Amino acid sequence: MNLAKIARKIVEYALEGKDYEIPDEIKEKLNYKAGAFTTIKTLDNQLRGCMGIPYPIYPLWQSLKYSALMAAFEDPRFPPLQKEELDNVKFEVTVLTPPRKLIVNNPLEYLEKIKIGKHGIIIKRGPYSGLLLPQVPIEEGWDAKEFLSYGCLKAGLPMDCWLDPKTEVYVFEGQIFEED
Repeated sequence: MNLAKIARKIVEYALEGKDYEIPDEIKEKLNYKAGAFTTIKTLDNQLRGCMGIPYPIYPLWQSLKYSALMAAFEDPRFPPLQKEELDNVKFEVTVLTPPRKLIVNNPLEYLEKIKIGKHGIIIKRGPYSGLLLPQVPIEEGWDAKEFLSYGCLKAGLPMDCWLDPKTEVYVFEGQIFEED
């Protein structure tokens, strides 16, 4: 079952003003709580939308639906996806494990605890938070320090905020589904 293809179908239906009803047999397989993010990229790998549900608060089929619609139509960095763009974009879905807070005595320990290619991160301080998926540092060629710094930036905080003991760092893993 390719979740990226289901995400595309959800968006295709929405562009027609319709609600895609995920078939019951698929819903049954996706009826456990999990976070999910949908990433939409152009064929030349430029980001076109990426949003999702980081925490396991909905059944996966519902997180998938929400994330697909948000990535296509609500990502504030981009205008809503148009029907004419569908042939020129590809969908990717990342299913997230529940985020786990990293406990450290010294923030420099984060550099050892975060595994590039395995972990995604959530940076939190006060009302601010930013999430980066596990595939991002690989795509960007970042090390753990850069990953943390860009996580801070994504949260709207200074790039060195991860060095502040008041900043919380969470890690999660992701299973990635891509279109063929």
